[in-house]
Amino acid sequence: MQQTQTAQAESANLVGNFSKLIEQFKLPGIDLGAVADMWRKDVEALETTQRTALQAIQTVGNKQVELLRATLDEIQALVKPGAASEGAASGTTTEAAQQLLQKAYANARELVEAAYKSQSEIFAVLSQRVQENLQEVKALLQPKD
Repeated sequence: MQQTQTAQAESANLVGNFSKLIEQFKLPGIDLGAVADMWRKDVEALETTQRTALQAIQTVGNKQVELLRATLDEIQALVKPGAASEGAASGTTTEAAQQLLQKAYANARELVEAAYKSQSEIFAVLSQRVQENLQEVKALLQPKD
C-alpha cells in the first residue's frame, strides 16, 4: 500500500514537472495544457495496468500455493501407511491417483484462466487509452476558429 502511494506521488510530481517544462515553450496553435493532460492520463493508465498486473500475480501465486498444499495433502494421504486398505474400500489407488491428476489439471486450467482474465483487463485499459489518445490528438490537430 505504501509503495502504491509513493508511486502515485512520484507520478504526480513527474506530471507536474513535465507540465511546467512544456509551459515554458509557447508553441502557436498547440494547447500545451491538453498535451500535458494527455500525458497525465497515459501515466494513470499505466499505473492502473501495473496495479492490475501486480494483483493478478499475487492472486495466481496465492492460488498456486493453495493448490500445491492441497495436492500434496492428497498425495500424502494416498501414500501413507494403511492407505492401501482404505483405498480398497473406496476404490483402487490407481483410481484415486487418476482423480488427483484430473483435479490437478482442472486447477492448472483455473490458474491459466485467472492469468488470461488479468491480461484481458490490462489490454482493455491500454486499448481504451489508445483510443482516447487518438481522439485527443485529432482534437488538438483541428484548426482553431
